[in-house]
Amino acid sequence: MASLETWIGLRYLRAKKRNGFMSFITMISIAGIALGVTALIVVLSVMNGFQKEIRGQLLNVAPHAEIGYYDTGNGESWQSLRGFVKGRKEVLATAPYVADQALLANSGEVRGVQLRGVLPEEEKNVVDYGKDMPVGSFNDLKPGEFDIILGEGLAEALGAEKGGKVTVITPEGNVTPAGVVPRLKQFNVVGIVKTGVYEVDNSLAMTHIKDAQVLYRLGDGVGGLRIKLADPQNAPAFTRDLVPQAQKDKVWARDWTFSNRSYFEAVELEKRMMFIILTLIIAVAAFNLVSSLVMAVTEKQADIAILRTLGLPPAGVMKIFMVQGAFAGFFGTLIGVVCGVLLGMNVGRIVAFFEDLFGMQLINSQIYFIDYLPSDVNPDDVLVIAAISLALAFIATLYPSWRAAKTQPAEALRYE
Repeated sequence: MASLETWIGLRYLRAKKRNGFMSFITMISIAGIALGVTALIVVLSVMNGFQKEIRGQLLNVAPHAEIGYYDTGNGESWQSLRGFVKGRKEVLATAPYVADQALLANSGEVRGVQLRGVLPEEEKNVVDYGKDMPVGSFNDLKPGEFDIILGEGLAEALGAEKGGKVTVITPEGNVTPAGVVPRLKQFNVVGIVKTGVYEVDNSLAMTHIKDAQVLYRLGDGVGGLRIKLADPQNAPAFTRDLVPQAQKDKVWARDWTFSNRSYFEAVELEKRMMFIILTLIIAVAAFNLVSSLVMAVTEKQADIAILRTLGLPPAGVMKIFMVQGAFAGFFGTLIGVVCGVLLGMNVGRIVAFFEDLFGMQLINSQIYFIDYLPSDVNPDDVLVIAAISLALAFIATLYPSWRAAKTQPAEALRYE
């Protein structure tokens, strides 16, 4: 059986004719807490989903880690770079590459790209998008043939198709009596690749590493070694100790967070700010709970006085109203958590339904990398949100309960 104070506190939660308005205010407070908890869970779940999906997209197209020589013309081969990762269990595959800027021209269209020279038999081991290409394959890149594979968006912009040709213009020109003339070379389009990332599909161009070395006059030099790891999340720790201190002046190493650090830092900052802003909704609902409890204390002055004269101590009076407020906060938090988890798990389907219903697209892949609304309900986030909500509801009960405990029976019953 519950204690007397708990029983009375729960009794006060039920609406009566005399305190119907007070109970209505209590219901509004519960609804406000539930709304705040729901909104916070859903928003954080969507942001977690965006972060997870975009990280997955980037890891499909970006190397988990890279290592290379600062001076590509020092005569060192890419095989020597493999000595730094030899015997490392976390390394699944490696592939050499050469990369430099170039302009691609075709049918009057010109696009700036980073032309990457790859070794086909090695490259397909470190990237996933080469396994199911719409047109052609990595094996179609033959050394000496000056073949090229284009991203789907880039090929569409240039009007290039398999079997056609595109002109590659390098930034380093030829010096002639007439001045510096840009170096031009026609490449045969042998394949089109689709990565699923808009920016990459519109700027990706690959050729055989031998042809890239000839084009950029690198001899046997390479740009670096791309590394695929078993756990990409450990890439920063992996690259930190990859190069011995004595060789850090000529060998560099970086991980996938190097070029995407600003984006993920911005997402983390947005998550923190949204968490703070939406927590204020719960705080506002907690203030409503304070007002409802103050009204309850004012209305129950006579009841409090009678309980005091019957021997109930001030601590018991405090417990009555703390139980009333705590249960209101508990039910609001419970409803909010249930609604937030259910909505967070199905928000993508709900958005897709309204997109089909109204014939509009809310998520543009040209801006957000993806064309759907992802969601990832994190149990840790849910627990933190529930704990904060319960804590705010409990804090909201302290002042009204203390005020109730200060009630003097003689003063309260004077006009009764």
